[in-house]
Amino acid sequence: MAHRFPYLDHPLPLAFAHRGGALAGRENTAAAFERAVGLGYRYVETDVHLTADGVLVAFHDSTLDRVTDRTGVISELPWAQVKRARIGGAEPIPLLEDLLGAWPDLRFNIDPKADASVGPLVEAIRRTNALDRVCLGSFSGRRLGMARAALGSRLCTSTGPREVAALRFGSWLLPPPGANGRSPRVPCVQIPTAQNGIPIGDARLIRRAHALGMQVHIWTVDDPAEMRRLLDLGVDGIMTDDLETLRSVYQERGLWPS
Repeated sequence: MAHRFPYLDHPLPLAFAHRGGALAGRENTAAAFERAVGLGYRYVETDVHLTADGVLVAFHDSTLDRVTDRTGVISELPWAQVKRARIGGAEPIPLLEDLLGAWPDLRFNIDPKADASVGPLVEAIRRTNALDRVCLGSFSGRRLGMARAALGSRLCTSTGPREVAALRFGSWLLPPPGANGRSPRVPCVQIPTAQNGIPIGDARLIRRAHALGMQVHIWTVDDPAEMRRLLDLGVDGIMTDDLETLRSVYQERGLWPS
């Protein structure tokens, strides 16, 4: 399946700058993405929220409190207030549409953090003609379904929770509880190595996904030994906050694209 999506048409394994490279601080800012591009990253990950007056921003948390010099719930604040917040006390919160426009060749992995953000995200993708260079991922299968219904079969998405469960049980040669046994029909799965103490991104699941024509991307990995272990297992992409370390590991194996 993966070969049908231009988003995934790139030498493997893919290297993703998670939130633009959160380890360096000032995550999800234009400066962070600029730095990632300067290091050679062609894939970045970000998140979106909608302000009270319908402005779509690239930001992870539902509130401003953790990473900015202001407080408040983004969905309850107008853009006029949100835009005055500074990430790390210095960088403004960017509009998703501005990021898509600033780097027309960069590929974005985007997580819509609330149902209300899906419609504006769909419209931003359309306005920027970015359909072939975005992939949507979410813990909400409903949001992914909404986006697929709006943008059609060309939209690249990762698996939702039920599809991950189908892969996990399928890798054990078991039908998932309550499922009809059909294989997921999405091109990639994006998962941690484990969740709630349960292994997810292991060799069995990777083999199962590959047998179905799917890529496997693992998040969020900052330890070089773990990066090497995952590459040995055959993962198709790694998301990291530590951009220099992932680049170094890829370079030592001759995997970093020129």
